Amino acid sequence: MPKRARKENGGDKEVPPKRPPSPCPYEDPPVRALSPGGAAASLRLASWNVGGLRAWIKKGGLQWVQEEAPDVLCLQETKCAAPAVPPEIRALSGLPHQFWASPEGRPGYSGVGLLARQEPLSVTYGIGDPEHDSEGRVVTAEFPALYVVAAYVPNSGRGLVRLPYRQRWDRAFRSFLANLDARKPVAVCGDLNVAHAEIDLRHPRANRKSPGFTDEEREGFGELLGLGFLDTFRHLYPAVPHAYTFWTYLGGARGRNVGWRLDYCLLSRRLEGALCDSKIRNKVMGSDHCPVELFLAI
Repeated sequence: MPKRARKENGGDKEVPPKRPPSPCPYEDPPVRALSPGGAAASLRLASWNVGGLRAWIKKGGLQWVQEEAPDVLCLQETKCAAPAVPPEIRALSGLPHQFWASPEGRPGYSGVGLLARQEPLSVTYGIGDPEHDSEGRVVTAEFPALYVVAAYVPNSGRGLVRLPYRQRWDRAFRSFLANLDARKPVAVCGDLNVAHAEIDLRHPRANRKSPGFTDEEREGFGELLGLGFLDTFRHLYPAVPHAYTFWTYLGGARGRNVGWRLDYCLLSRRLEGALCDSKIRNKVMGSDHCPVELFLAI
């Protein structure tokens, strides 16, 4: 039964009921299994902001990992210190090498994990800056062909109270990645907490002053790309709209696809020839984010 019109300010004038915006669906296309030069994808990286490991498991997120079997899995917002990682995750036979970072003295906050099929050559935690490394936001694994960085970039906070801190973080993170890239190519996978362009969120005009879409954050992300990194999804799909990775739980946003693209797979530009595909798995449930993936022939 349709909703009845309401009366404005108690008067006689009837105002039509508000209707939610019509859905703008995004259909995840089939995987591009070959590089531009025709080489088959040989490395599959996946990243997911799980919104808490225990809640993610209850919502079925672990099943997707088991079925898809990525070679490297980067997890953000784990809300869990290493000793408390659930046994179901510890038991993942295809990802036996597991590395966890969590904030100091703040259980239930932030946290990242990097899980790998093959043992890395080396692993580091943080970005080498004491101002930022207490929040458990970065794990870096070195493999023969590249570094993989699992990252959870800080949110600028309600009212942008942490925007100055976020700008300092962005500068430090750019410096960290540039130093890595000088030694070996880099893949950055994670929740980078920014929608870079208007195409990357449903309502850009209404969110000019919202965390994740301020001029300062978008410019900082552009500076990172300018150092020689590809936003792999936009590199392959520059004009595809409505491709989001985060939806608030409020107002049925996911069902209406009112979302933001906050999760990325970045890649050193010199590996452009190895790039097969960059995926947004928007139909996969488990948290208020969906997983993203990177396929490389490397």
